[in-house]
Amino acid sequence: MDFRALWADPRVEGFARLTRAAMRPPAGTGRIALALGLGLATHLIFAAAGLAMITAMFFGLSESFGRVPLPWALVANFLLLAQFPLAHSLFLTRRGGRALARLVPGPHGPALATTSYALIASLQLIALFALWTPSGIIWWRAEGWTFALVSSAYAASWLMLMKASFDAGLEVQSGALGWLSLMGQIPVRFPDMPTHGLFRIIRQPIYVAFALTLWMVPVWTPDQLCLAITYTAYCLLAPLLKERRFAKRYGERFETYRRAVPYACPRIHPKSTQHTDGQ
Repeated sequence: MDFRALWADPRVEGFARLTRAAMRPPAGTGRIALALGLGLATHLIFAAAGLAMITAMFFGLSESFGRVPLPWALVANFLLLAQFPLAHSLFLTRRGGRALARLVPGPHGPALATTSYALIASLQLIALFALWTPSGIIWWRAEGWTFALVSSAYAASWLMLMKASFDAGLEVQSGALGWLSLMGQIPVRFPDMPTHGLFRIIRQPIYVAFALTLWMVPVWTPDQLCLAITYTAYCLLAPLLKERRFAKRYGERFETYRRAVPYACPRIHPKSTQHTDGQ
C-alpha cells in the first residue's frame, strides 16, 4: 500500500490535519474543555442516533417508546416526521447558519457551528425513532432465506451510506470539523467539492444510500412505508438546494462535474470524471 498517496488523499488529509492540530492544542483551558466536551457529547449522541435508526427501521418502526393514543398519535408522528427535514434544511440557509453560530454563547460559537449542526441532527433523529408511536400493524416479516437476503441488503445500504459519508468528508459528516478546529485553534476549513469514491458514479450518494436503507428492511408496516415515502422524497429533492450552493461556490468547476456525473442513477457506461479531480 502506498501510504504517501493515502495521506495525500483529500478524504484523509483534511481529517489527519485536524487531528494533528488537536493533539497539540495551544494553551487555553476553557477553549479546550469546551471543544472536548461538545465533541464528546456530539459523537456519543451521533452514535446513539445511528443505532436508533438502524434498530428501529430493522423492525419496520414496529418497536418504539412512543405511546400517544389515537388520533393524536397521527399528529405526533407527523410532527416527528416533519421536524428533521425542515430543520435540517433550515440550518443550511444563511439565516440558519447564523443561528447555529449563536447556539454556543461566546466567541467560539461560529467555529463550533458544524458540530452544533451534527448534534442537533442527531437529537432530531433520536426523537423521531425513539418517540414514534407504532401503529401495531405488521404487513410482512421476512423469514428464512428471504430474511437473510433482505438483511444483507439492509446492511449493504448502511455500508454504502458510511462509504459515501467518508467520501464527502468525514470531519463534516460526523461533526468533528468544528470542535477539532477549535481544539487546535485553526480556521474551520471545509473539505473540497467531493468527486472521489462514490461521487465519481453519482452526485448524491449519501442521499441515495439513505433512501436505500429506508426500503431494504425485513419488516414492513404502515409506519415504515410512511417513513420511506416521505424521506425518499426528501432525499430526491433536498440535494437540489445543495447543488445550488455548490454552483455558487464552485462555479464552472461544479457545472463541468454536473454534466459528467448523473444525479442519482448511475450510468451503465459512466463518462470519465478525471478532469474534475484535480484537487
